[in-house]
Formats: sequence, structure tokens, C-alpha cells
Amino acid sequence: MHVTLPLTQRDRALDLLKWLALLCMVLDHLRYVGFSADGLYVPGRLAFPWFCLAMAANLARSPLASGGQWRYLGWLLLFSAVSEIPYRLYIPDPDTLNVMPTLALGLLVARGWRDRHLPARLLAVGALALAAVFAPRLMFGFFGVLLPLAMLLVIRHPWYYALLPGLVCLAANQWQVLYYAIRLGNVVAMAAVATCLIAPWLGLFLLRHARGVKAPPMRRWAYALYPLHFLLLSAVRQIAA
Repeated sequence: MHVTLPLTQRDRALDLLKWLALLCMVLDHLRYVGFSADGLYVPGRLAFPWFCLAMAANLARSPLASGGQWRYLGWLLLFSAVSEIPYRLYIPDPDTLNVMPTLALGLLVARGWRDRHLPARLLAVGALALAAVFAPRLMFGFFGVLLPLAMLLVIRHPWYYALLPGLVCLAANQWQVLYYAIRLGNVVAMAAVATCLIAPWLGLFLLRHARGVKAPPMRRWAYALYPLHFLLLSAVRQIAA
């Protein structure tokens, strides 16, 4: 089954996907408030691939000549900087940057694949080089940077093509650690691996079959929700302490 993404009217299914990705991200970060909630790691594995799928959907439906994708990059870079301090205030001893730099590099890679002009291709190569060099400092690492491209490659293909981004998603989520935990019988790790593998398919299913849902539009103000949710959860942790 192929899907044609609308070019003019607002895609409510895409808005729904973004809201659900945001919800999954908040659930994942609730693990650091101070109470035992390891099970929230599982729905948290949906957040990043769904944000990457939303990025791929925007790329697929936007004309190459439009400036919207560069504005998109600008907002990602701006909130990469804005979010770093709230991220470090909330996450204990982080060993990576916040997720925005990974998404920004992923956008450049995916756009460079779609746009055959030399500047876009050079930016994509540069983004891949940065991802390779700084992979330990990027949230979701090198494979996280590749995930938007993997989503873009399958977005108009039958559902079983979603296995490709599912494998990339698993690789971006420290599969070695998860595999070791599975060998120890950890149920959360088992569920997390399964979630990584099916997350792209679930997202594609939503995009194709949830267009009748009246989800509120998620516009540029939503970028501010990323640093703000860290500040809010930090306040909750202080109150609960």
C-alpha cells in the first residue's frame, strides 16, 4: 500500500503523531523525577523515532525549493542551545547533548538525500562526518542521525519496509546493553527491543489511518515545550524531594 501525503491542507495525523511523541518523551523522562518507574522506558522508545518520522513526513510533503526546511533547521539549532542547560539541570550526569543536535544533523542528512544540489549534498556529508566523530556525545549516536533518512526512504512504501528504520532505531538505542539485559531475563529490555522494532511501523500506521482525528495543530511554539518540560519536571522533583 502506498500513501500520498497532502501538500496543502494541514495533516492532522501528523499533528497527532507529534503530540504522542511528546507524551512518550515526557513519560520517559518521568523516570528521573525520583520514584521507581523503569517501565516508562518502554513507551519512551517511541518518542525519538516518531519525531524522526514527523521530520521525514515534513520533508516528503514540502517542495525542495521552499525555505521551510531551512527555517526548521534554524529552530532546531536555536533550541539545541536553549535546551542544553535545562537538560543538564534535570538529567543526572548526562553523557550526551540533548536530542536537538541529533535531529538537526539528521535533518541535514535526510534533506541531502532528497535534494541533489551540491550544497545540500555537501551539508549532508558534513553532517555524517560530524555524527561519526561525535557519536559518543550525541543522544542516540550515529544511527540516531541516520534514522530520519531511514524514515524518509520508507514513508511511501508498504508497511513491511518499516523493518529498516526499526533496525536503525534499535541500533540507536544501545542494543548491546539491551541484549545483555535480555540475557539476564530483564522484561523491560525485552519490551524495549520490541518497541524499537515496531515504532516506525506504528508511526506509519498512524499517519495513514488517523487522518480523521482532530488533533490540535502543533506549531513553532512547540519547540519551547522541550526545554520547558525539563524545567517543570525539575520543579516537580524538588517539591517531591
